[in-house]
Amino acid sequence: MRKSKSTRVSDTITFIVLCALVVLFMVPILFIIMNSFKGKLYISDNPFALPTAETFARFVNYTNGIEKTNFFSAFGWSLFITVFSVIAIILFTSMTAYYITRVKSKLTTAIYYMFAFSMIVPFQMVMFTMSKLANSLHLNNPWGMVLLYLGFGAGLSVFMFSGFVKSIPLEIEEAAMIDGCTPLQTFFGVVMPILKPTAITVAILNAMWIWNDYLLPYLVIGVSTKYKTIPVVVQYLVGSYGAKDMGAMMALLVLAIIPIVIFYLACQKYIIEGVVAGAVKG
Repeated sequence: MRKSKSTRVSDTITFIVLCALVVLFMVPILFIIMNSFKGKLYISDNPFALPTAETFARFVNYTNGIEKTNFFSAFGWSLFITVFSVIAIILFTSMTAYYITRVKSKLTTAIYYMFAFSMIVPFQMVMFTMSKLANSLHLNNPWGMVLLYLGFGAGLSVFMFSGFVKSIPLEIEEAAMIDGCTPLQTFFGVVMPILKPTAITVAILNAMWIWNDYLLPYLVIGVSTKYKTIPVVVQYLVGSYGAKDMGAMMALLVLAIIPIVIFYLACQKYIIEGVVAGAVKG
């Protein structure tokens, strides 16, 4: 079918706007990559200029940043905290969402609204109390961070899983129970595979948040322990009186971006499907 003239004009305008947005979002990333290959003395002089024969520093910024911050140790702790936090969030929030959706009572309804309410509470309201409690309970370590991220990530995750579970026909679970499945077997063998799109969406959203988070690790773990994450060690490059090694910072930012971009590209096809499925009846 041929499109009308007004439709073609609308599509063209939409395409132009989307292209402009792509450029707008890509410019900061290209800015960081470009300056990571320039000498640190030249970044401040002309940050938007492409590297030239004079300003090109090869991989000096990368080696300096890795040596100054012990980057690979920070990368390992960031990976550990992110992976186990995401696994914990997916496992426990999906089970919670399944229970409060299938078991109808005043208690489960109250629990659901508590999770929903937690999404609108600003982190700044609880950060001082949380950091004090974390120190008292000796949670200033990677496993403690996993527990804290589980708490802060539970609200949105339970909300999304609950919306998807409501769309699953009860007949599927009843058939599994007739075949002799226990509730746990029904959940992991029948329900969880159906939840895959939402689970991947939850994993992507939480992985990007946890990997790039600076404030929570800084408040709980701090900069004086061996458990520093990547955002914390990048900030470590800011010296006294505001002195910064901009070249090393740009290089470490590039290294920090690469893993999460790869993860996002590998799972991006599930994002819209999971978000829509989790919000249809939520």
